Amino acid sequence: MNPPDKSRLLQQIAAIPAMERGKLSDYSFKERPGASGPYHKLQHWREGKNHTRYVSAQELPAVQAALAGYAQYRQLTEQYADLVIEETRQQIAGSKKRNSTGNPPGPRRRNPTPDCPV
Repeated sequence: MNPPDKSRLLQQIAAIPAMERGKLSDYSFKERPGASGPYHKLQHWREGKNHTRYVSAQELPAVQAALAGYAQYRQLTEQYADLVIEETRQQIAGSKKRNSTGNPPGPRRRNPTPDCPV
């Protein structure tokens, strides 16, 4: 498989239909035997605080798909960053080779001082 190029990665990122951050958890109430459950909550951190959103059974498939979309986004952006970093390193290495004369800098020569008094 060919490594993905940047434009293809950007197209894949743009094609992600929905995203949601956080962790989806199941829970139930021990005090309520026979209650219809399990229940679901979505938790995420924002601005230093933990936010919780309760997810209904009808919303659950959409939230799961959005979480998968965000995971795909993170994976694709990591690949994109790796490509850009590699290109940057190659450019830096290439510019060093072009700018190098092959001789390391040596001690500087001083201008001879005139022997005549001023």
